[in-house]
Amino acid sequence: MEINYQSNFKLNKTEKKFLRKQIKARHTLLRHEGIEAVSYGTQSLVVANGGLGNGVSRKQLLLVLEKCGCVEALLMPPNKPYSFVRYKTIEESKNAYASLNGKEIVDDLGQKVILYLNFVEKAQWKKLGLQALPPGLTVVEEIVSSEDENMLLEIINWAEDIDNQNFQKSLKHRRVKHFGYEFYYENNNVDKDKPLPEGLPDICDSFLEKWLAEGYIKHKPDQLTVNQYEPGQGIPAHVDTHSAFEDEIISLSLGSEVVMDFKHPDGVTVQVMLPRRSLLVMRGESRYLWTHGITPRKFDTVQASEPYKSGIITSDIGDLTLSKRGIRTSFTFRKVRHTPCTCSYSLVCDSQRKETPPSLPGSDKEASQLEQEYVHRVYEEIAGHFSSTRHTPWPHVVDFLKALPDGSIVADIGCGNGKYLGINKELYMIGCDHSKNLVDICRKRQFQAFVCDALGVPVRSGSCDACISIAVIHHFATPERRVAALQEIVRLLRPGGKALIYVWAMEQEYNNKKSKYLRGNIISQREKEEIKNDKSTQALLEQMFNTGSQNSASSVTSIDDIQKKESSSKKLTNSELPVHTSRTSFHSQDVLVPWHLKTKTCKNKPVETFDSGGSHDPSLVFHRYYHVFRDGELEATCQTLSKINILQSYYDQGNWCVILQKV
Repeated sequence: MEINYQSNFKLNKTEKKFLRKQIKARHTLLRHEGIEAVSYGTQSLVVANGGLGNGVSRKQLLLVLEKCGCVEALLMPPNKPYSFVRYKTIEESKNAYASLNGKEIVDDLGQKVILYLNFVEKAQWKKLGLQALPPGLTVVEEIVSSEDENMLLEIINWAEDIDNQNFQKSLKHRRVKHFGYEFYYENNNVDKDKPLPEGLPDICDSFLEKWLAEGYIKHKPDQLTVNQYEPGQGIPAHVDTHSAFEDEIISLSLGSEVVMDFKHPDGVTVQVMLPRRSLLVMRGESRYLWTHGITPRKFDTVQASEPYKSGIITSDIGDLTLSKRGIRTSFTFRKVRHTPCTCSYSLVCDSQRKETPPSLPGSDKEASQLEQEYVHRVYEEIAGHFSSTRHTPWPHVVDFLKALPDGSIVADIGCGNGKYLGINKELYMIGCDHSKNLVDICRKRQFQAFVCDALGVPVRSGSCDACISIAVIHHFATPERRVAALQEIVRLLRPGGKALIYVWAMEQEYNNKKSKYLRGNIISQREKEEIKNDKSTQALLEQMFNTGSQNSASSVTSIDDIQKKESSSKKLTNSELPVHTSRTSFHSQDVLVPWHLKTKTCKNKPVETFDSGGSHDPSLVFHRYYHVFRDGELEATCQTLSKINILQSYYDQGNWCVILQKV
């Protein structure tokens, strides 16, 4: 494509739109994945939208890439929406850049995707390295024959009447039947005094007796749950209730293979392939501590060069592709427990939590100490990384600030990195936070902010037209301290002044929709300005629309392998609070939420994380205290305050929110 450019490039509407998207892809990869593009030709390219994570298989992408030259390597990180390609020569790489940038292809789901390419010096990705199966987990392949598989599938009549004693149910994510005992999803338990009259299907007895004799299982189950999964369906990450079932849980996979995700509370995730006709056995730590679940998707990432085998999906990104899911039916056998669980994992055991409740502070002094250890100290340590993940303002907060009259004095209590302090230039905004390091970040961004405790803000009473408190109140460890923090906000307001309060919600699935909290992937206006003013845009324009005219030299690149260290957690001293598993439902209102710290690496050293362009030291796991609010709890807490009216209350992406006014 020829383009006429002078001091300013003159592009048509289509070219401008394409350029914006191409540069946006480049900035997104840098910000979220730590992948830095260069403005000159190299042998290696990063291909945005051409990855396993958005339905593009290895075979499909290779067919496109090989039309431009000899491909030496195609690296496709698991579950990522991009890949890396290395050509034999720089000229071939430039040819691919010119020919494929903006090319529309159809992925394996039949959906159209547009490829955006950028040159890179070297590929950078988070390599999992060699991992072991979770302790206590085994997978036995070909546990039944094809004939046995068909026989087992035939005994499940999904069309039979729903009044049948086996309680056929149709759940949102799958079809399910229960035998022996009905499983109640509302409390994740069974009624041990009400066994189903028909028990387990007779055909199952012969298989269970055989597995017992061969040593694959240790106990004969008395409860069976049969799930049928269509492609695209899954099951949320969970741990089978300790008090409901004995240690051993076994699951037979029929009809299709699937990848199951196992996750440790400290954040370590292991993806395990469950082949068709295989038996999964969970005991000990894998049963009691690790969550297991199936991500809803129509394709799984698998090894490309050999038949699917059980075990871990490795991080050999030069040998991964997609496997299309079929209809899978799982037979999950469990033995109902009739005595309290006495496992070694008391922090996550519902039987033992009843006898030893979480260690909540019994006094204001203890609450202050807990907050100092699990809130204030943590934010000082993680301030830089935390700030790098807080770049997109919440739309409803922006609406609140932009609706205020020009010239209003507004206080942001717990302002963090100050992302709301510059939203409305017509306001006089000040921020405060307990973290000195976060306040320093605010000052570097030319915002007015100071260090203080939210229970005692050194600002004159009645001096603010409005206040905001976003994700702060839930860090106070007692009801009294939460009320006191709200009362301090009300004190700052003039009569008629308004305050907006956000707290984490216990209900992370609301109105049949899952929260997308902390999962935004939107380029902010500030970042758009950075793109607009990017000094390398001219070089990108020249390459994109006039590739081949450059003769710049470039060095030979290589693709680094990066080993990930074994993950471990900082010891939780003086606390019996449960540690929450990220991206799962809350099972307790008072929890410790892990934060896995990413740290910056030196220039020219490898990057092994995608979050904010830093490297992940797995030993640096910090835990933040949260009191997550139930539906109606924030309103009820605000109603204990004097001289306020609640103007509005709502749910916003995993948060309960109120707007109150001082009277």
